[in-house]
Amino acid sequence: FALSMGTSITSFTAQTLAMVSLPFFLQDVLCYNVGEIGLLLTPWPLATILAAPLAGRLVERFHPGLLGGVGMLVFACGLFALYVLPPHPEGWNIAWRMALCGLGFGLFQTPNNFTIISSAPARRSGGASGMLGTARLFGQTVGTTLVALILRLFVHDEGVVFCLLLATVFALAAGVVSCLRLSQPAPNRRR
Repeated sequence: FALSMGTSITSFTAQTLAMVSLPFFLQDVLCYNVGEIGLLLTPWPLATILAAPLAGRLVERFHPGLLGGVGMLVFACGLFALYVLPPHPEGWNIAWRMALCGLGFGLFQTPNNFTIISSAPARRSGGASGMLGTARLFGQTVGTTLVALILRLFVHDEGVVFCLLLATVFALAAGVVSCLRLSQPAPNRRR
């Protein structure tokens, strides 16, 4: 339970660092307009929507710590791919990176939530659900605060690029914490 909560906090910190800084990155660094930015961000949630049900099926066959670790690795690769974008990328070059981020996050979130809820005793499932929401909100708050701090301390263009790098680091940390769960038995699941 504790490792899953830690993974949730660090993953949502990474996600929020990226999602809050990406519009600034796309507009100020890559010079896209507002309408284009909305379209370029769309592959992320779409890929998450497609990956989450797949992860729900996979959690019945594989250890959630492994699925979460793989998901966070894919997410980190997508974030790093955004970080190393060429100076004047085509829209498709950004879109596949966004989709990779969404795919990784979708592969991570379902197994992690499953572990949090099913590792708590049945009589404490409401509390576990509350902790799930608290971890998500705490991670989002930390991510948003870090973006604000970085944009205050760095020159704007450098700051938004640094946010993507820092998001990659948080995603890798979440992957490591998720893999630490492999030493523990998987929560009850159907056979």
